[in-house]
Amino acid sequence: MRRSCRVQVPLRYRERVRVLVVEDEARIASQLTAAIGDAGYAVDAAHDAARADFLVHTEPYDAIVLDLGLPASDGLALLRTWREAGIAVPVLILTARGSWHEKVQGIDTGADDYMSKPFRIEEVLARIRGLIRRASGRLRPELVCGTLVLDPRAAKVSIEGVPIKLTSHEFRVLSYLMHHADRVVSQSELTEHIYAEDSDRDSNTVEVFIARLRRKLGGSFIETVRGLGYRMSGEGARS
Repeated sequence: MRRSCRVQVPLRYRERVRVLVVEDEARIASQLTAAIGDAGYAVDAAHDAARADFLVHTEPYDAIVLDLGLPASDGLALLRTWREAGIAVPVLILTARGSWHEKVQGIDTGADDYMSKPFRIEEVLARIRGLIRRASGRLRPELVCGTLVLDPRAAKVSIEGVPIKLTSHEFRVLSYLMHHADRVVSQSELTEHIYAEDSDRDSNTVEVFIARLRRKLGGSFIETVRGLGYRMSGEGARS
């Protein structure tokens, strides 16, 4: 019977704390990302719900700053889908909506903190520190497929405890497959993930990365599902 990949909790993480800013106003987004980066955090930005949802499902974050007034989709609806999916990353809501009932609605939806616009950057940073501090006792998952272990926080991969050295693109491909180990991932989906929106995308290079991963990992951790894409397998063994 095919064994599935699973989640395992590691003892500690060494990578920088990561924050996602979801804000469609370019000026505010730029101010927030600059200030959060200057505070020593690794920070990503998303300007719409689709991009934010993609990042949250593919990258590990320690905190999210979420604007409610997003184009095409309400921030509360986005937060609700995250919580329903079991994503427990602490969320600080930023909004121009200042009424008390909207604050209550935000908290009830799953927000951990709430700030109204306009705001002071110093207070936003203090709120982020508070969220991360309160969440620091939460254990974060490693991804495990058979004897293969991927630590998304330390960006490390090992088989039976033996470190495997991967390039950044190889790591991103493997991480994406392991995060979605319950389904087949198409070649085009992997291409979208590993290349920036403004870069030239070549789906043929995905095959190159898969081939390299198979050489480095050995066994049969990555299955090819003919005509559909790739899937992780818990049956892989070190050769």
